[in-house]
Amino acid sequence: MMDFFAADIVGKPLWMWAAFMTAVVVLLAFDLGILNRDHSKEIGVGKSLALSAFYIAMALIFGAWVWAELGRQAGVEYLTGFVIEKSLSMDNVFVIAMIFSYFGIPRAYQYRVLFWGILAVIVLRGLMIGAGAALVARFDWILYVFAAFLIITGVKMIWAADKEYDIATNPLLRFMRRHLKVTDSLRGQAFMVRETDPKTGRLATFVTPLFLVLVLVNVADIIFAVDSVPAIFAITTDTYIVFTSNIFAILGLRALYFALAAMIDRFAYLKYALAAVLIFIGSKIVVADMLGIAKIPPSISLGVTFALIGAGVVYSLWRTRGQAKAA
Repeated sequence: MMDFFAADIVGKPLWMWAAFMTAVVVLLAFDLGILNRDHSKEIGVGKSLALSAFYIAMALIFGAWVWAELGRQAGVEYLTGFVIEKSLSMDNVFVIAMIFSYFGIPRAYQYRVLFWGILAVIVLRGLMIGAGAALVARFDWILYVFAAFLIITGVKMIWAADKEYDIATNPLLRFMRRHLKVTDSLRGQAFMVRETDPKTGRLATFVTPLFLVLVLVNVADIIFAVDSVPAIFAITTDTYIVFTSNIFAILGLRALYFALAAMIDRFAYLKYALAAVLIFIGSKIVVADMLGIAKIPPSISLGVTFALIGAGVVYSLWRTRGQAKAA
């Protein structure tokens, strides 16, 4: 039995993967079964901040365990990956807020979408990280492709920072509305319902606007993962560190959402800081190659990321201080 749990799975013993997945399942069960048993209640800003602090504390505790078990470098790489993913997920929050607003989804129903979205994200991120790890292991030069992609993405984010994301023109939304039977309004928290089709007079399965929102939220995460997954691989190629830091950051996204969405206008300039983070992470691979070193130390990456995000938050709050007074 001991040999079984010691078996190597993607560079780490099976028991380490089992410990992580157990922690994830326990946190999800605790969240769903105890903290938010009544899904019909809205999650206020205070509860959102408290839940977010709880998830961050759990992530840091796990990071301390990684540090103790795998060493200082692994611990710093985990923390750097967590901070980067947490920071980039803020941009995802802005898009999710616009999707909810466009469909007029009540705050009491948003939790259900976010919870099932998190479960889908864990699976999808696992597949994307697995594919990324396979590419990195097979082709050393793929990291330079990741670096170029991050730099280009960061520049595009700066260029498009002032542009609004138009939900109505989303091709996926138009496809679903053309090919699926969609109810004219919400049906509580249901994603699908059986109703009489007015065209045929027979019972048929209809999807609700809440289902459309769930699909759009999950697709938005896939799009954002295209940025965040290469970003963390630019920090470390250890699949265990990449996956665990990503998932712990995502687990707290749902909790953080309700606080950020309530003051989304106060972070108008954060996108520029996020773009700078992507450009820095992409550039450091090229710089390391020019300096003839394996890579820039994770501690420097962590410090620069903290500085950029901190500057973005402070500048945003300062520039929008008039809005806070008006509110």
